[in-house]
Amino acid sequence: MKEFANLDFDRKKRTGFHEVVFCQGKKDDFLVKIFADLYEKNGEVLGTRASEAQAKLIKSHFPNAEYDELSHIIKLQKEEKPLEGNIAVCSAGTADLYVAEEATLTAEFFGSKVNRFYDVGVSGLHRLLNHLPEIDEANCVVAVAGMEGALASVLGGLVSVPIIAVPTSVGYGAAFGGISALMTMVNSCANGISVVNIDNGYGAGYISTQINRLAVHGRVRE
Repeated sequence: MKEFANLDFDRKKRTGFHEVVFCQGKKDDFLVKIFADLYEKNGEVLGTRASEAQAKLIKSHFPNAEYDELSHIIKLQKEEKPLEGNIAVCSAGTADLYVAEEATLTAEFFGSKVNRFYDVGVSGLHRLLNHLPEIDEANCVVAVAGMEGALASVLGGLVSVPIIAVPTSVGYGAAFGGISALMTMVNSCANGISVVNIDNGYGAGYISTQINRLAVHGRVRE
């Protein structure tokens, strides 16, 4: 197969962000070539849903690649970016951290400063309330929760900034692999909540960075 990818090198001019690689399911030689071409052209690459085997493969070609085993994010950067603004990433439980870290590392890769507030779910509401003043100072909040997904609704009634709700597939049988949390979030009566797909930490990190950039700079297209 000669033409296996049609890379979008002009994406940052249009949207402010380089193309990101969804690693899952890609053949090894395809993945290496995609990383190589993007790195040569852009000087950086972010890959999501990378397996440990894929990370090992990329590191064998690019020794400076960094892989996070929790979020399955792999990144290549020639230089670190200064972080700006303020995004709060909140997770209901420790089991949700793989999604919360995907959101956090994505936002940081794109230049946003992120403050983590983990294990602050509604079963111990005091843990969330203890951090509420700090969370409300953020330009936007990412709320990551499985089970019944109530964290986003609680935050929606307490903070003055936009909330990106991320349902996770964490939970027992009636959680239906994240459907229960998804339905809670999209049916929330709290205002200011938008919802991304189940386990889509990357999507939340991307959107939160767009909001953060608007708060810091106004409309930005680099």
